[in-house]
Amino acid sequence: MARYFVVGGEYTDTHFREAIGGNEEWFGPFEDYESAKVEWAKHAWQTVDQCTTRYRIECIDTELPPPCTD
Repeated sequence: MARYFVVGGEYTDTHFREAIGGNEEWFGPFEDYESAKVEWAKHAWQTVDQCTTRYRIECIDTELPPPCTD
């Protein structure tokens, strides 16, 4: 079953690799993409003028094995 999360926050620069404080914010889980998109839009539009703040939607499918990290 796929679950959706909104992930992001404020980052140290516009490469968006390192979140300030070391941790990204996670919102969810949401049962469908559309619900996650509503939450994403709320955060994205509140921070639209902050160039080092970014949010994205992540999908985690609990029925699939985790990706290989080798």
